[in-house]
Amino acid sequence: MCGIVGYVGSRPCVDLIVAGLRKLEYRGYDSAGVAVVGASGLAVARSKGKLKNLVALLAEKPLPGTTGIGHTRWATHGKPSDENAHPHCYGGVAVVHNGIIENHLELKGALTAKGHVFSSETDTEIFAHLVSDALEGGAADLAGAVRTALAQVSGTYAIAVVSARRPEEIVAAKNASPLVVGFGQGESFLASDVPAILEHTRDVVYLEEGELALLTPRGIRFEGPDGRPLEKQPRRIEWSAVAAEKEGHKHFMHKEIFEQPRAVADTIRGRISLEQGDVVLDGIELSEAQARGLERLVVVACGTSWHAGCSGAQMIEALARLPTEVELASEFRYSDPIVGPRTLVVAISQSGETADTLAAVKEAKRRGAPAIAICNVVGSAIPRECAEAKEPGAPRGTLYTHAGPEIGVASTKAFTTQLAALFLLAVRLGRLRGTLAADAARTHLEALRQVPLWMDQVIRQEPSVMPVAKRCAQARDVLFLGRGAQYPVALEGALKLKEISYIHAEGYAAGEMKHGPIALIDEALPVVVLATKEPAYEKTLGNMEEVRARGGLVFAVVSEGDTLAAGLAEVALTVPHAPPLLAPLLSILPLQFLAYHVADLKGTDVDQPRNLAKSVTVE
Repeated sequence: MCGIVGYVGSRPCVDLIVAGLRKLEYRGYDSAGVAVVGASGLAVARSKGKLKNLVALLAEKPLPGTTGIGHTRWATHGKPSDENAHPHCYGGVAVVHNGIIENHLELKGALTAKGHVFSSETDTEIFAHLVSDALEGGAADLAGAVRTALAQVSGTYAIAVVSARRPEEIVAAKNASPLVVGFGQGESFLASDVPAILEHTRDVVYLEEGELALLTPRGIRFEGPDGRPLEKQPRRIEWSAVAAEKEGHKHFMHKEIFEQPRAVADTIRGRISLEQGDVVLDGIELSEAQARGLERLVVVACGTSWHAGCSGAQMIEALARLPTEVELASEFRYSDPIVGPRTLVVAISQSGETADTLAAVKEAKRRGAPAIAICNVVGSAIPRECAEAKEPGAPRGTLYTHAGPEIGVASTKAFTTQLAALFLLAVRLGRLRGTLAADAARTHLEALRQVPLWMDQVIRQEPSVMPVAKRCAQARDVLFLGRGAQYPVALEGALKLKEISYIHAEGYAAGEMKHGPIALIDEALPVVVLATKEPAYEKTLGNMEEVRARGGLVFAVVSEGDTLAAGLAEVALTVPHAPPLLAPLLSILPLQFLAYHVADLKGTDVDQPRNLAKSVTVE
């Protein structure tokens, strides 16, 4: 959940590390710190609050040196404070950590009995004590001391360690939390995510589970879980450093809303064959016999990805006629799930590092189910897990969305690119299973190719959202209603609003309004209705009438040219008419703009909302 940056080389490291942390502040922002090994030994600066507080502290007290590690924190153990901020130090050792050490209380008790004194409430401080203890106990080098420390802990971690005794070394290790190392000329880099180091290197290696890396100015050495040396070849990252900047937008979220037509176009590019009336799913191994042999499909995901999965389930059932369930990954893994070789599990995650989703995939595979992924980050943990089939020849692989870096914590282009990827998967499954003829598939795919153009039309209508945003910004509660394919959009619209504006919002199936939520409706409650021309369009109009009859304020997303639905709303936001299964890619855009402008009007932190972080890599 936290951001880690490290550097070892010939350049002064603090400015470089702080610049990297700034690109990772979306991963956590309740405290930040750096540790530098310089000529006078190990020095640390850390501060509660956002990164700017650390920058101010460093301006008063610079830390010279060319080896260092930095951290921006999202609190798990211990409240946000200077004392709980990383790095944590003991005996000339400094550690930064992302994850949770489950047996930290037991280890802390044993170390306290040996005379160790702790200065924080965090589980991370255990690492510094264990590594220092190993060095004092005769460990041959820093890497050996870290290996000794790791053997004693249970839990998840991505850690980076420096020591005053080894001024040109950083040792990093990973277990279930993301960590990437970068190669330079006479220098080496470390980060939780590529954007932090992309300005300096494009050649990176993602650490696998249990692996350790020793970074020096002369290069990077890798060790496997057993301590034996590993040969790992770096991969080239094609993202530009500019892609992670705001490009003139006030917030990253605003920029990322505007990027969606391009992102969706990139997701479908090269994967549609209109001539064949089919889809090429590069990276997915799934044969016709396997597809026809499936009895059901289970989507596992969290948050926005779960909402995308809910839409995807409708696509898959409609086009492939394959029964599909959508499970919250955090519930699936503890529910004694009934899956097996004839159930295909599809894991959806923007980052590819979502802890619950990764664990759900592992549980499904343990029970014999094949798993594939839909993900944005190449080489991340979930795609790596889905690259390995439990049984030889079983379905496996990842369908990458090509959304590019998503910096805003509230997900936008991840959602729409996941919808596009799920639609491609639905068409391919339909063709493989014989439930979708080539001509019908061609019609669906021709419509999908129009989606980026339609999205661009909606984005140009951004100003029309402002009257709705101004009214919702004054409300305590907002209700979102949708039917069929628009119900998951209502859920996602409500999530976006509460994530960044802190206004309570509920997404509800419109047909269920009379079964409870109608009691909430009065003149103070804005009701946002997704009233595009879907199969249950007339029923939705009836819901709008019911809200109006009780004095509720109706705001609606309607199909272009629909004066009937527009006439029932205080304000109508129009979108191009699209086939029902693709309509969510358009109707979500006004709701993203609504959430954004409400938050901006209220003055909340749009890109870094309180208590949230971008990648949930702990339970």
